Amino acid sequence: MELSTNSKSSHLNKTTYVNLRWIGIIGQFATINSVAFIFKFEFNFILANFVVLIGVLSNIVLLYYFKKNQLQETISLIFLILDILQLSILLYLTGGIINPFSIFLIIPAIFASNSLSIKTNILLIFLTISSIVYLTFFHQELPSPLNSYIFSFHYYYAVPVALIIALIFLSFFALTFGNESKIRKDALDKIQEVISKEHELVSLGGQAAAAAHSLGTPLSTIKIVSQDLYNNFKNNNDLKKDIELLVSQVDRCNEILKKLSLNPTIEDGFIDKNISLHNYVKEVVNSFQEISEKNFIINIEQDYNSFEISKSIEIVYGIRNFIGNANKFSKKNIHISITSDSEKSTISIEDDGPGFPKDILTKIGEPYIKSFQSKNQYRAGLGLGIFIGKTLLEKNKAKLLIRNSETRGGAEIKIEWNNKDLKNI
Repeated sequence: MELSTNSKSSHLNKTTYVNLRWIGIIGQFATINSVAFIFKFEFNFILANFVVLIGVLSNIVLLYYFKKNQLQETISLIFLILDILQLSILLYLTGGIINPFSIFLIIPAIFASNSLSIKTNILLIFLTISSIVYLTFFHQELPSPLNSYIFSFHYYYAVPVALIIALIFLSFFALTFGNESKIRKDALDKIQEVISKEHELVSLGGQAAAAAHSLGTPLSTIKIVSQDLYNNFKNNNDLKKDIELLVSQVDRCNEILKKLSLNPTIEDGFIDKNISLHNYVKEVVNSFQEISEKNFIINIEQDYNSFEISKSIEIVYGIRNFIGNANKFSKKNIHISITSDSEKSTISIEDDGPGFPKDILTKIGEPYIKSFQSKNQYRAGLGLGIFIGKTLLEKNKAKLLIRNSETRGGAEIKIEWNNKDLKNI
């Protein structure tokens, strides 16, 4: 699926990367020259400025030579390696790993962790650790007069160890959250795709109703003419069969248009008017009863309010998603309770199926989760449908409780609205 492929692609945003590099280059230039000319520290600032100039030239190449705004992973890797090497050279000229600015050496690898592949990140982490180890043992002295300070053995070697630990921890942190972000983005993209298809169905339903209305008159005319032809040529054996076929096909067209006129979205079962919460759920259940042999038991515990709820594709799809899951995993019965008082309205959906696996119960609501229990591994894709339904309903001010039912033995979904929110949807 193209949508999923795009969401998992590895690249850097060129504009963001170039701007960050400019900030780093300006900071390096300002630091080197302020230390040399304001604080009068002695070090090879000419060579240091030349290294910064290399960074300027590389950023100009990156800005004007590469036209696409998304940098391919190979190109990103080359420039990130260049960033690490450039900063390593500057640190080599100014005291090595004991230089306070050595903390910046871990930034390129961490920056890449959120956007690039694991292989690329491992390579950058390895290069960064190699630079840290090298700068620990090989470097020029700190700029004079800082070179007169003597650091203890324990402190000196604690600095590279701390940097390496920070690099690994922050990279793992960024990789984990970056992967979760990609998964969530993919799931949200699929929500948009689902809603877009629902809108298309509604639009097509309206067009079908309009077509049915417009075609009614000409088909009536065709039927009258064909009936006259049949009466005039019913004794003609050569034409009789053709005219009978014409009449039967006109009648068939009239039946189809009649169905479309009564319910343009009959196949989808979509609610096409503002109705009460009870009827809202009933219409959704009806769309499943036509194709399912399960028992749908609707119980109205309280129904003090019969106010109408605005038509919402998102709410319809969200409720249908949870009722569909109950229909899929239940053994025989799906219990739906509707409670509505002066303040709140609640829909509770329970089934008599196996319920949610215990090892994923705390993660319910996240996309692409799968049980590690062997008996539950056949449920491929578990979590995406719940994530979509939960997101759509919460977007429409609903509160959801997802757990295993204490009375039915299966799953339980509780959807709750404040009436004032429900009326304003």
